[in-house]
Amino acid sequence: MSQENKGGLFGFFRKGGKEVESNEPLSEEVIRQWLVKRLAKQVKVDPSEIDTAKKFELYGLDSIVAVQVSGDLEKLVEQRLSPALLFEHPSIDELSAHLATELGLNATA
Repeated sequence: MSQENKGGLFGFFRKGGKEVESNEPLSEEVIRQWLVKRLAKQVKVDPSEIDTAKKFELYGLDSIVAVQVSGDLEKLVEQRLSPALLFEHPSIDELSAHLATELGLNATA
């Protein structure tokens, strides 16, 4: 196994990377789906139980996990991200919308 995959809990949705569950280009929805699966894995629930409007802190995410998720998310979007990102945009909906805007992904609706 390569160390590249070691940092995250999953390898899916790696743009230009190994396992890709979606052939879609990076978009707000792809980011949202990735965050849902990442959070579901972290809190050990089915992804269908994740409410994308619910604050990360209500799922029990602490600062250590937030930094880990931010690091994993960097691999998805292939850009350096602030470790405080999950605190600045405290829900999946807010974070995915922010990243889509910042990355210029909202051009198509």
